[in-house]
Amino acid sequence: MDFPELNSHSPEQTQLLGKYLGKLAQRGDTFLLTGELGAGKTCLTQGIARGLEIKENILSPSFVIIREHHGRLPLYHIDFYRLDHIAEIADLGLEEYLHGSGVCVIEWAERGIPVMPQDNLLIALSYVSNSEMERVVRLTPRGQRYEELVKQLETSLRQEELWS
Repeated sequence: MDFPELNSHSPEQTQLLGKYLGKLAQRGDTFLLTGELGAGKTCLTQGIARGLEIKENILSPSFVIIREHHGRLPLYHIDFYRLDHIAEIADLGLEEYLHGSGVCVIEWAERGIPVMPQDNLLIALSYVSNSEMERVVRLTPRGQRYEELVKQLETSLRQEELWS
């Protein structure tokens, strides 16, 4: 299966992609975000929050690890940036979030992938060389739910002429 790859030309476009993901999100969804510092993980999460009809401002939870926001569904915004060992992540007791009534968005997820649910949507954000604003966003669905989600996302973005 070919995995979708998008080019985002601005933070606003990254947020718009997130908004579409948030609109399609369902209870129990897990989105794993990877990428370098400044690649757009929090920006994408802000868009997901908008799609979940969350009104409050979304900031990176780097210092508190988990922030909970409420909208159409709860958003559990989790950040592994300050965690260095898989044991630290395993000991966080994330099960109630990962299998709860909301949507989990995990930044710096590459640090904890071995202890994450097998079914998830892995979203890798990376810089485009010679561009300060442009990013490549790669979507890797793991499991039938996420394959369907990506198909729905592709359809929505094409209808809005946001997907080439």
